[in-house]
Formats: sequence, structure tokens, C-alpha cells
Amino acid sequence: MSACLVKTPVLVIGGAGYIGSHAAFLLKQAGYPVVIYDNLSTGHIQAVQALELPLELGDIRDAARLGAVLDEHKIGAVMHFAALALVGESTHFPARYFDVNVGGTATLARAMCARGIAPLVFSSTCAVYGAPEHLPVTEANAKSPESPYGHSKWMAEQVLESCAAQGLRAARLRYFNAAGAHPEGLLGESHSPETHLIPLVLQAVLGQRPPLQVFGRDYPTPDGTCIRDYIHVMDLARAHLAALEHLLAGGSGGAWNLGTGQGTSVLEIIQAVERVTGQPVPRKDAPRRAGDPARIWAHPAAAQSALGWTPEWTDLDATVESAWRWAQSPKY
Repeated sequence: MSACLVKTPVLVIGGAGYIGSHAAFLLKQAGYPVVIYDNLSTGHIQAVQALELPLELGDIRDAARLGAVLDEHKIGAVMHFAALALVGESTHFPARYFDVNVGGTATLARAMCARGIAPLVFSSTCAVYGAPEHLPVTEANAKSPESPYGHSKWMAEQVLESCAAQGLRAARLRYFNAAGAHPEGLLGESHSPETHLIPLVLQAVLGQRPPLQVFGRDYPTPDGTCIRDYIHVMDLARAHLAALEHLLAGGSGGAWNLGTGQGTSVLEIIQAVERVTGQPVPRKDAPRRAGDPARIWAHPAAAQSALGWTPEWTDLDATVESAWRWAQSPKY
């Protein structure tokens, strides 16, 4: 970190969750005063305790509570991870997703603008693109989200972009498939229900769930299974720190894709798990799921250029190994 940057207090909203906790770890390691704000609806108090950081309980939609925390801790910058993030669930409860993801973001933006707090790093998603017409996906790709979740994130981005007129500078980071865990096992991935592929595969190996369902073996890909871009959670956390320091140094906001730039199939993930664990993955073929695009991966050059960020976890087996270490002895 550049010595000329002031280490302003940072509020990490949703910092008890998977990606937020890893970002909070790096912020603390870099010397920033960090406060976590979370309602613990999906986050884990144990993650906050492992980080030994202060926790302020609250909902992002609670304007009074949020404002009080911003004032009390003299917050100078915010990272915003708080969201509902299950694509399937969003189709059943769309209003709830718009309430939390759009309404919560608008509440935060209003509170920040009222206090003159400009730097905001926002957790967005590649779901804003829907099924892309062109690969790899660049930031110029059409925005055509196919779920209420994707729509809510795209609308939240538009809220933040509009608030630039009031001085808000927001880095909108569009993740591809988050994967892996803290390399020393301090933090990891724990969702209920779990929807991410790598932990699902590992739980099948451990006998913690039925055999893995492979949804579709007839896609127009080399092995017939879907291809995605798996980005290690520590690389995502590093990107958030890079985006924050870009903003603190006076850089403008923008939207950036976060991925490795490489596509990996479901079958390749299974094979990596078998190499790392030395065990076969119990699995069975299942029909395609509606709405699953055959292939999607990122073009991360814009983030590399603007933020000076490059993924370091480029070996698939290393990513799986970090997740395997956590899966064998999770702390929450």
C-alpha cells in the first residue's frame, strides 16, 4: 500500500459473509481500521471473531442505525457486500430481492452522500450480463440479466452510478464464480443452502450430501458440461483492496469484471477434486437446468489496467486444495 494513502476507517457491510470476511482480513492486514456491519442473516459471527474485528449489528435498510454507525466510527470509506444472492430463490421472492439489494444500496448511498463519504466498493455480479452473446465477457457486453437477482444488482449499480452527481465514487466489481478459502483455513465458505459447485463436490466426497448432480452433459462444450470462470476468493479480496486504494487516491468510479479469463468445465472441477482429495466424486447425470448458459468467462483486462490487479490463484488444483482444507475442518 502506498505510504501517502491515509488509512481511513472502513465500514465493511456484509463483512461476516464469505467474500466480505476475506476482504476484511486483507483490510486489517493492510493497516486499515475496520468495522463490520452485518445483520447475520447469512453471515457468521465466528468469522468476525476469527478476524478480531468490531461488529455492529444492523440491516443495510435501517437508515438510522446505518447513519449512527457511520458517524460513531468516523467512517471514511465503505465496502458493500450485503445482498440476497440466490438466483433460484430470487425468482420466487423477487420483491424481497429488490427491497434488500436495490433498496439497501439506495439507503447506503443516501447516508454516504449526506456525510460526504465518497469511496464505495460495491459487490456486483456477472449475472448483470445474463447469457452473453460474446465471449470473453467485457464490461461493454449487453446488460440483459435473466433473474430478479441479476436485475436487482444491475439496478443497484445504476443507483450508484447516478449518485456520482452527488460526489459518490463507486467501484462496481462484477464477480464471476467465487471459489476457494483462506489459505491457512482461517476463513471459508459456508452457505445454507450451499449452491456453489466446489463445496458441493467436496461435500459429496465427504459423504455430507447425496451424490453430486451434474446438470447437463450435452452442452456445446468440449466435454459436454457447463464452463464457468472460477476466481479465488483471496483474489476477489485483493481486488477490493486495490479498488479502495484507487478511490482513496482520487481515482474515479467504474465497473470492472473480476475473473481469471479462463473457462473451466464442471467435469474439470470434478477431476481437480479427485486429484486433490485422492477420492472419487459420487455423482450422477441430471437434465439441464433452465437458464444455465453453456459457457461464460471474463475478460479481466480492464480491472488489470485500472486497478493494477491480476489474479494470483491461477492453478485450479491450488484453489480446490484451499477449499478442501476448509471443508475438512470448517470453523462455522
